[in-house]
Amino acid sequence: MSTEEIVCRRLVGRTAVITGAGSGIGLATARRLASEGANVVCADIDEKAGKAAAEEVGGTFVKVDVTDAEEVEALFKTAYDTYGSVDIAFNNAGISPPDDDSILTTGLEAWKRVQDVNLTSVYLCCKAALPYMQRQGRGSIINTASFVAVMGAATSQISYTASKGGVLAMSRELGVQFAREGIRVNALCPGPVNTPLLQELFAKDPERAARRLVHIPLGRFAEPTEIAAAVAFLASDDSSFINATDFLVDGGISGAYVTPL
Repeated sequence: MSTEEIVCRRLVGRTAVITGAGSGIGLATARRLASEGANVVCADIDEKAGKAAAEEVGGTFVKVDVTDAEEVEALFKTAYDTYGSVDIAFNNAGISPPDDDSILTTGLEAWKRVQDVNLTSVYLCCKAALPYMQRQGRGSIINTASFVAVMGAATSQISYTASKGGVLAMSRELGVQFAREGIRVNALCPGPVNTPLLQELFAKDPERAARRLVHIPLGRFAEPTEIAAAVAFLASDDSSFINATDFLVDGGISGAYVTPL
């Protein structure tokens, strides 16, 4: 049975804020959380894609630059003002540009841009979401890290890798700091996912794709719906004792030494 066919209603009446909701993992998650009963606030810098996502799931769209502190604060205020709570924050927006490569060839501007979008944005979103959750005495924050936060790669994207390591460390610390206030914080660590971002990268460089695929024991990339299912679990009370951890959804990559032929 596919995740689309599973009918769970674990999030009825809860409000979820999703950044990067216009495509890929964010869009799949907006669909999944809405199907479970959540009020979904779809945040994206792409107005067309974000609006389309919000309309599809019956949610609210907010255009936001996740590197802008005031816009991020306004995003969570909109969620609260519209629905009366902020129960789930899926801080998912991120980039992986081609000029982020080996440390020997990646310039400082490329490094800073990736850090701003992938790491600083998560800091800003957590900072904005936490006061609402503190007042409620509950909340689940899920920050998108990556399996590269726990592994090294010879096909490096140095700033991306470093940013995801930062997301993992920050999530762990926040999960510990706020646990006794009823707030859980976890880092979702997907393996390679069949999203437009990955398709674009691999269409341009099939050899790079092949070098990655061979390391996945399941022999394929993840689908966005599979990652969305993990987010829904972490957002729900089914994961009530999971906190301050790296939640790996990587097809076995991080556990593999030699993969099947």
